[in-house]
Amino acid sequence: MPGNDSAATRAGGKNNAGTPRVTVIAPCRNERAHIEVFLRNLAEQDYPNDRLEIIVADGRSDDGTYEWLMDAANGVPGLKVLVNEEGIVPTGLNRAIEAAQGEIIVRMDSHTRYAPDYIAQCVTVLLETEADNVGGPWRAEGTGIVQRAIAHAFQSRFASGGARSHNLSYEGPVDSVYLGCWRKATLLRIGLFDEELVRNQDDELNLRLTLAGGTVWQSPRIRSIYTPRASITALWRQYAQYGYWKVRVIQKHHQPAALRHLAPGAFVGALGVSGGLAPFFPASALLFALLAGGYGLATLAASAAVGLQTRDPRVIPVLPPIFAGFHLGYGYGFLRGVVDFILLKRGGRPQFRRITRE
Repeated sequence: MPGNDSAATRAGGKNNAGTPRVTVIAPCRNERAHIEVFLRNLAEQDYPNDRLEIIVADGRSDDGTYEWLMDAANGVPGLKVLVNEEGIVPTGLNRAIEAAQGEIIVRMDSHTRYAPDYIAQCVTVLLETEADNVGGPWRAEGTGIVQRAIAHAFQSRFASGGARSHNLSYEGPVDSVYLGCWRKATLLRIGLFDEELVRNQDDELNLRLTLAGGTVWQSPRIRSIYTPRASITALWRQYAQYGYWKVRVIQKHHQPAALRHLAPGAFVGALGVSGGLAPFFPASALLFALLAGGYGLATLAASAAVGLQTRDPRVIPVLPPIFAGFHLGYGYGFLRGVVDFILLKRGGRPQFRRITRE
C-alpha cells in the first residue's frame, strides 16, 4: 500500500513545528502474536516522529504481551505503555485518551495493517473536512478459504445491509466509521467511550457525536486492511456480541443509528415465533417456510454472486453458513439483549462480556 502525498507528510521536513501533534491509542490484550508487527507498521508511518506519541493500553495480558511492550518501550520513540486494569476495550481507550499529549487522537488496532500514510491522511482529512471524526473504509482480507470467505462476505451489501463503512470507494458522511481520528478536545467535550459497552462503544460514541450536531466522515484516502475472524464459530460469537450490545446503545439513546440495525433481530424473531407455532397453525408453518426458504435462496444467490465477483469461486460452498453467522448471530444476540436489558432490566451476561479472538 504505497503512500500518497498529503498536507501532513509535506510538513514532515526539518521544521515540524506547524504539524499537529498526534497521539495513537491502541488497546490490546494477549496480542503477543500481533503486537510486534503492529509496532513495526507504526514505525513505517511517514508522520514526523517528533510529532507522534503512541500509547498502548494493555488489558492485563497473560501471554507475554505486556512484558514485550515494556522492553520495546525503551527502543521505540514516543511509545508509552499503560495498564488497563478493567481489561476491556472502552476502558483501555479512555485511559489512553486521558494520558494523551497530542491535540489529535488516532485510534489503531493490532489486527489491522496500515498504509504508510495512514496517520498523515487521517490528519489531513480531519483538517480539510472540519469533521468531528474521520476514518477510512473497513476493508477486510483473509488467508485460507474460511477466513477469505469471511472477508469477501464482510465487503458484500448482503452481509452489511448496505453500510457505507463497508463501501471501499465511498467518501462522505457516515453514521459510524472504522477506528477513528478526532481532536482530543472533541472527545473531552462530548464525553469519552461508554465503559459499560464491551462492544459497540465506537458506534455509541459516533451516535452521541451525531446527535450533538457533529459530523462523522469517511474517506478512501485513509487506507487500512482488517483481519477478520478465522472461523465461523468465532464470527458467530463476534456478531452475537455486536447485536447484544446494540440493544443497550438503542436503549440509551432511544433510537438506532440506522434502521438496518433492527432487521436481523426482527428476522430471527419472526423465524423463531413462526417456527415455534408451525406445528399448531398452518399459517405459521407457511410463514416459516417462506422466511426460511426465501432466506436460503437469497443466501445461495449472494454466495454465488460474491464468489464470481471476487473471482474466488472456491469460497462459494462456505459462504452460506458465513452469511448466517453475520445475520443470525447478530439477530440472536439482539434478541438476547432485548430480554436482558429491556425485559429483565439487568446488565450484560458473562458470555457477552468476554472478548475472544480466534
